[in-house]
Amino acid sequence: MEIKVRDQSSTEQSLPLLKDELHPDGADRRNAIQKAMRQTFESTAHLANLLPTGTVLAFQLLSPIFSNQGHCDPVSRAMTTSLVLLCGLSGFLLCFTDSFRDKKGNVCYGFATPHGLWVIDGSDTLPPELKDRYRLRFIDFAHSLMSVLVFGAIALFDENVVNCFYPAPSDETREVLTALPVGIGVICTMLFVVFPTKRHGIGFPLSGN
Repeated sequence: MEIKVRDQSSTEQSLPLLKDELHPDGADRRNAIQKAMRQTFESTAHLANLLPTGTVLAFQLLSPIFSNQGHCDPVSRAMTTSLVLLCGLSGFLLCFTDSFRDKKGNVCYGFATPHGLWVIDGSDTLPPELKDRYRLRFIDFAHSLMSVLVFGAIALFDENVVNCFYPAPSDETREVLTALPVGIGVICTMLFVVFPTKRHGIGFPLSGN
């Protein structure tokens, strides 16, 4: 009678193959979605540079507090909604601001108008020869709209905000929440590259001139 002894090493080698076969498709799909979200967040994180610094910092600071770290009740959901709306409005309005340096080298901020620049604090007036350079243009409205869209994409990448409004999203909703910020980021980045802004308003880098 022949006694067959199974090699232990072959058994150990077969176990990983069996373990891989037991992985459900749902787990692989979740891992792929999470990996795509991480890569997307890293590739579109530079979009924050297109927004006023104060708006982004205020949102990142207050989002975990207002949303109770994603565990929202009706009150915290209303506060989170107000935060998103106010930050979006801030990004929209600040796109119409610009700055210039007076004769003493001090930076003066103002809002662009059809007739030039309205200085906020009234400390100085814009020279007449520069009024046409700072007047309101159609491109300013386009930049303000794109800024709102970019901020919306950043808000969708915030786990606290997403968990607040979608605590248990379906697979279809999760796919939309993953794909929508990517599309917004790509389109707005291309538009900002093709139509760059020349303004240096509140929250944006200052001009050397």
